[in-house]
Amino acid sequence: MTLETVSTSKAHGGTLGVYKHQSTATGTGMTFSVFLPPQAAEVGAKLPVLFYLSGLTCTHANVTDKGEYRRLCAELGLIFVAPDTSPRGEGVADDAEGAYDFGLGAGFYVNATEEPFAAHYRMWDYVTQELPALIADNFPIDPARMGITGHSMGGHGALTIGLTFPDKFKSLSAFAPIVAPGQVPWGHKALGGYLGQDRAAWRAHDAVALIEDGKRPAGDILVDQGAADGFLVEQLRPELFEAACKAAGVNLTLRLQDGYDHSYNFISTFMDDHLRWHAERL
Repeated sequence: MTLETVSTSKAHGGTLGVYKHQSTATGTGMTFSVFLPPQAAEVGAKLPVLFYLSGLTCTHANVTDKGEYRRLCAELGLIFVAPDTSPRGEGVADDAEGAYDFGLGAGFYVNATEEPFAAHYRMWDYVTQELPALIADNFPIDPARMGITGHSMGGHGALTIGLTFPDKFKSLSAFAPIVAPGQVPWGHKALGGYLGQDRAAWRAHDAVALIEDGKRPAGDILVDQGAADGFLVEQLRPELFEAACKAAGVNLTLRLQDGYDHSYNFISTFMDDHLRWHAERL
């Protein structure tokens, strides 16, 4: 598959690149960023890779610009990949009212089955199959050492993907994830709109339900949540995931961070902890 290089620049001895390609999964052009640490330039290098899934309204650029991950990735020898959150372009359906929490920028990392979204909104296949294969073909990663993390809607994606594919994604964490979309308004809207009203189909994309149904991660899980997050009580509800993990014997480290909100100020503050978490396990 052909990659188009949009831009590259040097950072912390490595290279930050932005790339475009035509996606088979979504049937659209897709853009993502990759940070290659300086170790990637070594002959025969095969490095661990961390995939970061972004939240509602975001593109690849939010974490790329605000995540503050490059310095430590360079130190750790960790490749960092940030895809978009939804398909985009001519003919891609959007929310009829242009809402921020459905349609463009809000793919929820599922394969839609409902029209008019089924044709392009196939972010599950994109993130779990197409993008890892594309990265493996074009960058010096070790496919046996892949981890996944994300924020909010992307935290939901990271948890559900990590629980579903523990053999592929060997380390797992999340920032302020939507842990139980089947029980919160964001999830009701997105899963209902993309997958229909049969709630049995939602369980494959609900981290709490996946734990209840027997799915397990490759190892332990780290979740950071801001205690001053305005979405905490209604939309995020980490206590549901904590209870499910406890009942199932899943090793979860849930940290409620006093005074922190839902923004990239929160994410960038604890990014180093997550990078070290993944590097230790990869």
